[in-house]
Amino acid sequence: MRLALISDIHGNFPALQAVLADLNRIGDFDLIWCLGDLAALGGNPHECVQALISLRDQLGEEAVKIIGGNTDRYLATGARIAFPPPREEEDFPAFRNNILSMSAIYQWNMERLNWTDYTLLRDILGRELKLDVEGYGRVIGFHAIPGDDESVALRPDSADEEAADALLDRGGRLALCGHTHLAMDRQVDGWRVINPGSVGLSFGNPGVAEWAILEWKDGALHVDMRRVPYDVEATLREWEGLGYPELDWIRPRLTGVS
Repeated sequence: MRLALISDIHGNFPALQAVLADLNRIGDFDLIWCLGDLAALGGNPHECVQALISLRDQLGEEAVKIIGGNTDRYLATGARIAFPPPREEEDFPAFRNNILSMSAIYQWNMERLNWTDYTLLRDILGRELKLDVEGYGRVIGFHAIPGDDESVALRPDSADEEAADALLDRGGRLALCGHTHLAMDRQVDGWRVINPGSVGLSFGNPGVAEWAILEWKDGALHVDMRRVPYDVEATLREWEGLGYPELDWIRPRLTGVS
């Protein structure tokens, strides 16, 4: 059994293309799981959604499973992440700029989605995945934590108790998640928890697209955390040409350079 795991594409089509090329080069996957955040924040929301629809059409809905994340929900429902209200006047400009930047980006993203894109984002919200691997046990997949697409309880540095509480209502052996944009492979109170990192907006390895291969042989799990380079500067130039509204916001997050 071999599973390809991707998450957090965030509208970065060049990064997704790099991952899909790597995936196709390796080949022979039984399943491909995408754990959400397909379109928002980057410059190619439509292209990323369409690429995943095409992949699912090509390989079948049983082979390609796609679930939603918090930013998919923002685009599908008009919801937005809540920023803590500032208590001091000197903190207000940064708060205001965050609100304005996010509003501009989500509006720009939404203008580039068609009905087919939208219905996929709408229909994948709130979903989780599960798989029973013979000789190994139950595998579950979700965006952030089970039942909550915004929690950051499953981070590489989160306390053991906090991480264990996040999985308390689920049974299994292996938990697969995204959301934090930080690749992770850790033990949590009887669980192994794996985050492949982010395809399109890696916080741990800016400038590369991240994904993972999970392979079971004779009941043993082998994990290959993949790192695929793509041309970040060319991506930013392309987005500038498309009229992306907040290059000063996205550039340091793609390059890792403030």
